[in-house]
Order: sequence, then structure tokens, then C-alpha cells
Amino acid sequence: MKLTADWIMDAGVQRLIRAFETRGHQIFFVGGCVRNTLLDQTVADIDLSTSAVPEQTIEVAKEARFKFIPTGLEYGTITVLVNGQSYEITSFRKDVETHGRRAVVAFSDNIMEDALRRDFTMNALYADGRGEVVDPLNGIGDLHNRYVRFIADAQKRIREDYLRILRYFRFHAWYADQDGGIDPDAMAAIAMNLDGLSLVSKERIGIEFRKILSAEHPLRTLAAMEHSGVLMQILPGSNTRALGPLLFLEENLGLTGDWMRRLICLGGENQVENLRLSKAERKRIVAFYKAVDHGAECAETAYRFGRDTTLDMVLVTAAASESHPAGHLMEQIKKGCAAKFPIKAVDLPRSLTGKAIGDLLNRLENDWINSGFSKTKTTLLADV
Repeated sequence: MKLTADWIMDAGVQRLIRAFETRGHQIFFVGGCVRNTLLDQTVADIDLSTSAVPEQTIEVAKEARFKFIPTGLEYGTITVLVNGQSYEITSFRKDVETHGRRAVVAFSDNIMEDALRRDFTMNALYADGRGEVVDPLNGIGDLHNRYVRFIADAQKRIREDYLRILRYFRFHAWYADQDGGIDPDAMAAIAMNLDGLSLVSKERIGIEFRKILSAEHPLRTLAAMEHSGVLMQILPGSNTRALGPLLFLEENLGLTGDWMRRLICLGGENQVENLRLSKAERKRIVAFYKAVDHGAECAETAYRFGRDTTLDMVLVTAAASESHPAGHLMEQIKKGCAAKFPIKAVDLPRSLTGKAIGDLLNRLENDWINSGFSKTKTTLLADV
């Protein structure tokens, strides 16, 4: 099997390949770039794996006059820059010791040893500089069947790095056949190793969970996370009960899936702390609850809180009650977002001071909102 893609034939990439091969080193594209090309999906990063040890990789870069950065020298990773493009090149390696998140590695000249230390069969796919696919672990079958499978012993792979529990669900959400079921061996191994998630930083958990929620159709993945106990482990008090209706509403309205809205829909205790959300993300969650407490109609909510918060409030509350939003939702949101209150403090009688100014502005604003934003400045001030 041979890959055909512009990135393989890129002049800079081919210079890089030749630099290693002419010096007697094996070098292969590996992981996501191979997997995504086989799936006809976008390739974000190009990673390579080589029989050269890190010192030899640096020597090749120097002789070829490539800039390089020893980004992960201890683990065999050197970033090489060619024609302004960066490539992570990692030496073949095998694990000597693993501690749940960090490993002691030894470098190898054997591609099979390198493949066996990876997480999933679909990620242990390589391609040489001509695009010929090298599949040491028969991962192409799983890839074509859209089946996410741990390499060899699922429990061993997880105990090498407990983040792989969340990576498994992320890959299931993004690459698996959502009608094809989930690997029972993986689910059993995950359920037996839930406590290992306590060794994973909340920052890393948050990053992976964002990616899971960003998938086009994450419902079955999140249901599996709930069933296995993972969801409760990382976000206590959350549940998927309203998620299916929310995804239906998003699709029905032609909206792009929004991971933050989906997170709000899941609920749970202390989302900000448990997932290390940013200040902006925290602000959006707070705005949702303020909008719910305010309890206004859609157009007024859009005027006061903006488009995203209004959609969050309307869709999440509708999903929770398994109802459908009132008609002309998007028109009402557009109307509210465009509305501009026509009166300022300077327009009020000069005799008013302090609290009286604020009270009158609030009364006039409410009158204007209740008119459907239709009353003019002149009409409103006529009652003052």
C-alpha cells in the first residue's frame, strides 16, 4: 500500500529523508500523518521515526545545515526545521521502565520494538519516503474498520501511561465507527485502572476532554465513559442524560458542535477546577447560569448576554426538558444582539442625580425591551 499526498512529495520533506538515508539511517513517517492520510483526513503535523539515535540525528541536521532544537533529547526527540517547516524526529525506542505517566526508554534500531511501545494499532503505522506503508502490527485492518484497539495487552498499555485511558476515548470519538461497538478488552482494562487517572494532571485531563467533546458525534463515546466510570472519575456529578437531545438540536439548527455547550450540558461539580478551564471558559459558564437565573425571553437574553450564552441557555434547557426551542430562535437572537438602547444618562433631566438616574435608566430600558426594542428615544422620554 502506498500513500499519495502532497506533503510526502514536498521538497523540504524529501531533502530531510535523503539526508538520513544517504547516511545509512532508516527514517519513516509515523502516527497521525500516516493514519489521517489513509483516512483521507487533514494532516496537521508530520512526525518521523528513525533508527538514528539522537546524537546521530543532530549530526545529520548539522551536516545537512538544518536548524534543530533538542526538544526531548532524553526521550529521543529532536525538532528539525527545513524550509521553515518543523518536523519532530524521534529515535526508535523501547520502554525500560514505566511509572504511569513517565517512562525510562532505551533507543533501538528495530522498528518492531518501536511499534510495540505505542498505544493503538492505528497509530503504529509507518510510511517510508516514497509513501510505502509499513504495518508491523497489522493496524491497517483496524483502521479500515474504524476500530480503536490497544496494542497487545490493553491493561499493560494503560499502566505504562494512564493518560491513554482518555486518549482511547478521544480516538474512539474521532476515528471509530460509532455503530461498530467498542472493544470489550479495552473497556475491561479501563474499568480496572480508573484510580490511575489520579496520576494524570488536571491540565492534561482538560485538554483530552475538550478534544472528546469537540468530536462531531461524541455521544456514544461519552456514554461509554459514563458506563466505565471514567466520566464520574474526572467530572463528579456529571451525566450524559441531556447530551443526546442537545446534539440533535445542534444538528437540527445547523450549528457547529460546541464543546463548551456540551460541557455545560453534562453538568458536574467544579468544572473549572477539575478540568483547569481558562478564565474565558469560566466566564462563559458563569454567564450561562446568570442567564438561566434571569429567565428572560430569547431576544432579551441575547441583548443582555450575547449570542453564545443565549444559545447555551436555550439549547441546554431545552435538551434537559426534552423539548424544542420556540420558533424563529436564530432570528430572535439576531434581533437581540443587534438592539441598541437609545437613551444615555445625558438624555435625562439634569435635576436627577445619583441613584435616581440609574433607576430611571433601568425603567426606561425595561420599557424599551418589553416593546420588542421598538420604542424610540422620543417615545420613551415622553413619559419622563
